[in-house]
Amino acid sequence: MSSLLNESDLRHENAVVWLENPDDLDYVRQALDKTARRRGKPRYERDGRMVGYTELDAHAEADPDSGLQLRRVFFLLPHDRDANPDGPYHEGAPGEAVDPRTIEPKRVGDKTPRSQRGSAAGTTATST
Repeated sequence: MSSLLNESDLRHENAVVWLENPDDLDYVRQALDKTARRRGKPRYERDGRMVGYTELDAHAEADPDSGLQLRRVFFLLPHDRDANPDGPYHEGAPGEAVDPRTIEPKRVGDKTPRSQRGSAAGTTATST
């Protein structure tokens, strides 16, 4: 399982929408954001870029205090592996990162060798 999110937080998800092909990404960061709507592309106010989000079913209730919905957003920051392959996450990954191939509605997603160590994790290095 992943870190930081619980599947109980995701019980009203009914779709994952990808803005980029998840097969091209070793990992994505995920977070719960408060949004005004259950569906459609949410507002994004972080550095980096949003690469996907979830949509909620009709039974999802807004927070009684704020009137906002909690929806999962998938994103990458400028120093993440896809944009900076020799950077701080050349190996390893941030705590909230999971393999995008394991994400489904109502399911947090998993850390995998690819997400944690990079796309070359499964290959054996040759010695010289």
